[in-house]
Amino acid sequence: MLVTGGNRGIGLAIAHAFADSGDRVAITYRSGDPPTGFLAVRCDVTDPDAVNAAFDTVESEHGPVEVLVANAGITRDTLLLRMSEDDWQSVIQTNLTGSFRVAKRAARGMLRLRHGRIVFVSSVVGLLGSAGQVNYAASKSGLVGMARSMARELGSRAITANVVAPGFVETGLTADLPEAKRKEYLRAIPLQRYATTEEIARVVHWVSGADAGYITGAVLPVDGGLGMGH
Repeated sequence: MLVTGGNRGIGLAIAHAFADSGDRVAITYRSGDPPTGFLAVRCDVTDPDAVNAAFDTVESEHGPVEVLVANAGITRDTLLLRMSEDDWQSVIQTNLTGSFRVAKRAARGMLRLRHGRIVFVSSVVGLLGSAGQVNYAASKSGLVGMARSMARELGSRAITANVVAPGFVETGLTADLPEAKRKEYLRAIPLQRYATTEEIARVVHWVSGADAGYITGAVLPVDGGLGMGH
């Protein structure tokens, strides 16, 4: 299986969840030092040639990718009237087009196998919207339409495509928020806490497994109730 952006945060937790189950796990990373214990391939998902090269490496080492988790993503937060063309394009190119690119490449092998799991990591922001995140919300919302279209195209070959939509998660980013902002966010969450990365990873792992074989085109919220009704 392959996790894009698997070198930290949610992506790394997902990689560990699959490795702990005995799966052979490959991850992509864009910069820095990759974690040990996985087949780590440097890849910028905004570069088509880099994506093809990464898949060639993974397929030569592990065989066809049976489970793809498209997790790589970035933010460039600012208010609409201050949002530059680059702020918009960089987020859309990474979060949405990058996910399309890796899913298309993975689907080749899955079609030959007549089996596969594609999971897109979206966000509650893609369903609720968020001031200062027009670009991010658009990219994460787009994953839903993309997954559902792929579900219809690929379902006859036993390939599922689903979306996991986390809410606020305990990561370095949320830990660095001002205390007043953390409390504001917590008040909006019915469960009154942030998710752990492991909780997100367990849902991704489950929807990729045999028990979820009849689930496709679904959006699975893991947000403590923040986005209920959406």
